[in-house]
Amino acid sequence: SGSFSEVSLVVLGGASSERVEAAVREFEAAGFTVRRGAGLEPDGAEGDVAFALQGGAAEALRDADARGLRYVLVHHGPDDGEPEGTYARAHHRVESRELAGLARRLRARSRLEVTCLAFGYKNGIPEDSAWVVDSRCLDNPYWVPELKPLDGRDPRVREYVLGQPVAGRLLDGLEAVIVPLLPEYSRRGRMELTIAFGCTGGQHRSVALAEEMARRLSQLDEVEVRVKARDLGE
Repeated sequence: SGSFSEVSLVVLGGASSERVEAAVREFEAAGFTVRRGAGLEPDGAEGDVAFALQGGAAEALRDADARGLRYVLVHHGPDDGEPEGTYARAHHRVESRELAGLARRLRARSRLEVTCLAFGYKNGIPEDSAWVVDSRCLDNPYWVPELKPLDGRDPRVREYVLGQPVAGRLLDGLEAVIVPLLPEYSRRGRMELTIAFGCTGGQHRSVALAEEMARRLSQLDEVEVRVKARDLGE
């Protein structure tokens, strides 16, 4: 696995100076030390720093990239129209109601959070899915009378799903592809990543696969892993 470092610098931009200042207030309330300027110079401050970028955002961001500065870029409000500015390059585009929650999440988290999410295609693909894995290539426990009322967390369903050779190949291949990429997501300011496993109803196959992938990824020290089963209401 790669090396993860805590992302402690958040860059704040917005569609107007008022939007930027609103973001500043929320990040200060969450415990960030705030700095301001036209260029990204956090002045050696330690801990969690929020830098309010004022003017010349595209140039400042290019300069920061050239210096290898690592940051999470937050844009508050609509598109400011600046090519390669804070809206165009934002890791997070938020409205006022979302600022406080985002500030708390970025303040508290030092590791990439990976969500293994189970869903049913009949209810649509979850919007925030970074990776979507179709598990409908597997035999469906739904058609086994004793397994039909259960879900993928039950050991009997788990054994039925994961015991299929195709399931092993799918999980092994996915793990081989995703694990080396996790440090790259973190280095580019991603704090959350969702791997969505889909089946017809979101009850059996997708849940078993999501649980198993979460178990595998939880062996890594560099990530926080959680499991969600959307169509089970969890």
